[in-house]
Amino acid sequence: MTGASSGIGQALAEHYAAQGAQLGLCARRADALQQLAARWPGQVHCYPLDVTDAAALRAAGEDFMARLGVPDVVIANAGISRGTLSEHAEDLDVIRRIMDTNFFGMAATFSPFIGGMRRSGRGRLVGIASVAGIRGLPGSEAYSASKAAAITYLESLRVELRPSGVKVVTICPGYIGTPMTAVNPFPMPFLLSAEAAAPRFARAIEKGRSYVVIPWQMGVVARLLRLLPNAVYDRLMVAAPRKPRQASPE
Repeated sequence: MTGASSGIGQALAEHYAAQGAQLGLCARRADALQQLAARWPGQVHCYPLDVTDAAALRAAGEDFMARLGVPDVVIANAGISRGTLSEHAEDLDVIRRIMDTNFFGMAATFSPFIGGMRRSGRGRLVGIASVAGIRGLPGSEAYSASKAAAITYLESLRVELRPSGVKVVTICPGYIGTPMTAVNPFPMPFLLSAEAAAPRFARAIEKGRSYVVIPWQMGVVARLLRLLPNAVYDRLMVAAPRKPRQASPE
């Protein structure tokens, strides 16, 4: 699992570790991974890396499979968010970084495992997308685009792998209490803590759900927004609060 050092990733790691699972955890923060390994000795295999480094991800995947075989579940969870506006030239590098992490990083996470899962005829590839990918949010051009790309990518992959027996699960969280959302200067309806969200994610993964929004209330909101004509949606969202441009991307 990527993005395991905090937020949803850390909560999921703790959830699965408590069930006795063997975990391969990736994140840039080696110290946070080592803390998890110390809490769950013998169960956690640490891979400090950046998900934009496909070679590092492949090496980590091959090392994990050499030790433990093809995993039952691979979770692409790493993601960053920052308010961006294309009119600012300095935001272009941030836009690229968000796309590389949230979209390319997901494909690079899955790539080492697909062949083995195909051959075994089992397994689950889980992508953590976002309700922000359902319709474009003002001030979050890159984040919304990256999550929309992730949703469509996961759908394509799901259809591609359907005959193989490998399931692809798309999870679109609403507002989850993490360091990423802590900087949001606006109310977050139906906010869930990461600890409360993790068991819900795990149930969706176990069931092999093709697509799920958590919490379900945000799924209703997202469907309604998707149905709105552009003219109505634009009027509603033009004054919506924005994520700060200078917020930390982590």
